[in-house]
Amino acid sequence: MLRALLEEVIIKVERDKAAAHLTLRWKGGALDEIDLALPRSRPATIRTAEETVALVRRLAVHYPDTVIAGILNTQGRTTARGHRFEGNRVGNLRRHWNIPCFEAGPSATDGELASIKKAAAALDVAPSTLHRWLNDGIIPGEQLTPGAPWRIRLTEDLIARFRDTAGEDFVTMHEATRKLGVSRQTVLQRVKRGELQVVHVTKGRKKGIRIKLITRQSELFDLTS
Repeated sequence: MLRALLEEVIIKVERDKAAAHLTLRWKGGALDEIDLALPRSRPATIRTAEETVALVRRLAVHYPDTVIAGILNTQGRTTARGHRFEGNRVGNLRRHWNIPCFEAGPSATDGELASIKKAAAALDVAPSTLHRWLNDGIIPGEQLTPGAPWRIRLTEDLIARFRDTAGEDFVTMHEATRKLGVSRQTVLQRVKRGELQVVHVTKGRKKGIRIKLITRQSELFDLTS
């Protein structure tokens, strides 16, 4: 019916205004002008990367928001809008995804899991000493993800390795390498395998690592490592 009545329809679209102007020319010459609002296109949804959300979910069990922010920044991760993470941004992300915040719980029965700083204070040594023992593989450490702080479990065995003094059968690393005729690296490898006992003296002028030499100890080094 309309086709029989309309002569021409002219449409002018103004996308920046999300509007359209219609001119209807009827048979016989009459004109009608109509302005229409166009539906605005929906902007793309901006979301934080799923792997970042998953990582925050894991980290939130162990760390407060400020620490999590530092870990995410160390890994080069950003917010959905490309910003660096801060404590409040981590908090907003948690709340959006219903991720519970960190709550310090009771210590584990096999030893408290402590930060390097806290473990160093408990063992009366410098944090650099624990970092060195971690790097040498003498003590185990836990790290949830690259960039996360190292943590050490303060077990009775670990605490026993840090003493005010060592017995007469303990010698310095230099003496151990000289008496056994091997390198420092070889001694450390034997320590990691449990073939040699090691302690760290925390008091006095002769602080530092001590190795226990036992009878027939040289037999451990008959084979090249």
